[in-house]
Amino acid sequence: MQFQNKQSTLSWLLRLVAAAILLQTLFFKFTGAEESVKIFSALGVEPWGRIGTGMMELLAAVLLLVPRTAAIGALFSLGVIGGALVSHLTVLGIFLEKVGVNDGGTLFFLAVVVFLASLSVLYLHRREIPVLGMRFQ
Repeated sequence: MQFQNKQSTLSWLLRLVAAAILLQTLFFKFTGAEESVKIFSALGVEPWGRIGTGMMELLAAVLLLVPRTAAIGALFSLGVIGGALVSHLTVLGIFLEKVGVNDGGTLFFLAVVVFLASLSVLYLHRREIPVLGMRFQ
């Protein structure tokens, strides 16, 4: 029973970390902050990509915070943040140097944290994954 309590506590902690980071970035995306506009302009998807990504991050955060949908939220978060990581590694640069913004790698680091937290949540809730979860019984 103690192992299950520790696992549940770890799940909550990881979900809160991932959701907090995802939610924190929404303000900048939805208000059209200069850094966000530059990033999504460099990707060629400004403004619809910025707003759409913000909406997907909001949905991922909410799904992560609801216990019954934690596995789905983790999958969704991995998809969204996976796109961010690929964008950093191909177009933007880890430090955003390719778009004229040097954040010291903060956004890339936060994306890695969200990715690892979401991957861990997915593992902890692997039995709850729709369709595939049955294979982990």
